[in-house]
Amino acid sequence: MIFQPAEQPLEVTLLVLPESSLLSVASTLDPLRAANRVAGRPLYRWCVVSPEGAAAPTTCGLPLPVEGAFDPARAGAALIVVAGFKVFDHATPKLLAGVRRAAQRGAALGGVEAGAWVLGLAGLLNGRRATTHWEDLEDFAARFPQVEVLPDRYVVDGPCFTSGGASPSFDMMLQLIRSRQGYGLALDTASVFIYDEVHASTDVQPLVSLGRLDWHEPRVAAAIRLMERHLDGPLPVAHIARRIGASARTLETLFARTVGTGPGAYYLGLRLNAARRLLLDARLPAAEVAVRSGFSSIATFSRAFKRRFGQSPSAFRRQAQGVDSGAAAKRQGRSRR
Repeated sequence: MIFQPAEQPLEVTLLVLPESSLLSVASTLDPLRAANRVAGRPLYRWCVVSPEGAAAPTTCGLPLPVEGAFDPARAGAALIVVAGFKVFDHATPKLLAGVRRAAQRGAALGGVEAGAWVLGLAGLLNGRRATTHWEDLEDFAARFPQVEVLPDRYVVDGPCFTSGGASPSFDMMLQLIRSRQGYGLALDTASVFIYDEVHASTDVQPLVSLGRLDWHEPRVAAAIRLMERHLDGPLPVAHIARRIGASARTLETLFARTVGTGPGAYYLGLRLNAARRLLLDARLPAAEVAVRSGFSSIATFSRAFKRRFGQSPSAFRRQAQGVDSGAAAKRQGRSRR
């Protein structure tokens, strides 16, 4: 376990797969760098590597320089895998075998965003709790039935730790610092980044980042969370209003004042945005996309999709498949790549 009090510096290998998010890399690495700076001594040492030693292209188009190729024999006390798009392409048999060898040598194993897929494909999460990006939780659970999949921001289970994306990874690394060096250093590290919204590991990953809406208008925030949890079976607006202790008219007024549209229109937008993400998985039939986003028929879904996005679901899918993933449009999903 690396999430426990320790005096010795922690040696970390950061394995960055091509088409990872630069923000996920920074959210994993920079808290360790800041902790060293605040403490005035090297509490954490790291080595950034890629599968073959070449600079890792990131989703924003910038290549990430690395110190060399991944060597399981030199993985250190912790191996953290950062992955993003097309993880099935990049998680080669050679790479998975190397990750397993690092685990056999006793390295703690981290999976950031789609990095959890790498650990799962290597068979290292069986019998454990884990998470991944919220878009892929359902597919992740279906692919790895021996893993207890949680919607949490991050999960620490024994020697394995996984996070849902960039911001949860920042929280996870603060938890690592807090576990090893105490609350004081973790708070001071967070303050370096003016980060004042630290989350618990068990906080559920939101589909919509509500920011300070909880403080400004908690009833609207509560309504949006209800909508998020019922995308495939939409709740009537009147039912949502009753659940948050307001009348339907009051809810209409609150939404208009806070987000500039009515709750029904906002709810429909959530469902259609979810459908658009699902369409990027070429293996999902359009009828299943319609069901998952709460539409009773594919015809109804197609009409609503075209009204919102100006093209049919099939046209959107064809266009998305023809655009380079570096432009963030060609996406077969973290699990769906």
